Amino acid sequence: MYDRTVRRRRITLGLLVAAALLLLTLYFGEGEGGGLHSVQRGALEVLAPVQEGASRVLKPARDFVGWAGDTISAKGRLEDLEASNAELRRQALAGSEARRQNAQYEKLLGLDRRLGLAAGAPVSARVIAQSPTAWFSTVTVDQGSSRGIRVGSPVITGDGLVGQVTTVTANAAVVTLITDSAIAVPSRVSATGAPGVVQPGAGGPGDLRLKYVARRFRVEPDAAVVTSGTISQSDRLQSRYPAGIPVGYVTRVEDPGTDNQKVFLRPYADLQRLETVQVLTRPINGNRAP
Repeated sequence: MYDRTVRRRRITLGLLVAAALLLLTLYFGEGEGGGLHSVQRGALEVLAPVQEGASRVLKPARDFVGWAGDTISAKGRLEDLEASNAELRRQALAGSEARRQNAQYEKLLGLDRRLGLAAGAPVSARVIAQSPTAWFSTVTVDQGSSRGIRVGSPVITGDGLVGQVTTVTANAAVVTLITDSAIAVPSRVSATGAPGVVQPGAGGPGDLRLKYVARRFRVEPDAAVVTSGTISQSDRLQSRYPAGIPVGYVTRVEDPGTDNQKVFLRPYADLQRLETVQVLTRPINGNRAP
């Protein structure tokens, strides 16, 4: 039974192959006007309108499918581009932040070398908080007594004096800025040596005054004011601040050459945008230890 079934299938397959070969021979052997070609043309004439109609009917669906595919593909590419752009922005920001911090450290190193501040065992610190007032009279840094910082330690940036430490814990410290009314900095005019004391004025967070300047000293605008390193020129008492640290520059002078002359300063350090500072943990050249 099984053998007969197999034989029938083989015979049927052979007949179909033979028929196909015959049709191919007739198709290619006859000319354009042959019967098979006529049948083909007739079928084409009958089916062509149907195919065209079906194509028109299905065109919106095909267009929608194509639009959806293109939209999904475009969305994927857009997401990839946005991710790439975000990564490039992150890298650019990281690079610019690193360059800016490096510039601040280079300024600090330059000031250290120029004034010999390495003897003060400077400790770099990052500002992590500031007082919630328009005057920004204090900031908090992320280093404390564990690094040798004590109350009274002077604080600087690469541009100049910032203030002094007034509160300290093991891993943080509060720095009171030179614009706070509690701070007084023994200073002098760099060009003439005219002594005075820098204290905050009443005009704003950047308003400083060089007070107690004797009438015999003439102070000019733009003159540089630096720490004197002493509290008094007469008794040579040592200040908390090493000598020569830039404090500010003279913006104007009122009533010059009189006992009431008023010398206005602007600090060199940008006290409202402090990020990285340096704390001097040891006295320098005989300056009083904090």
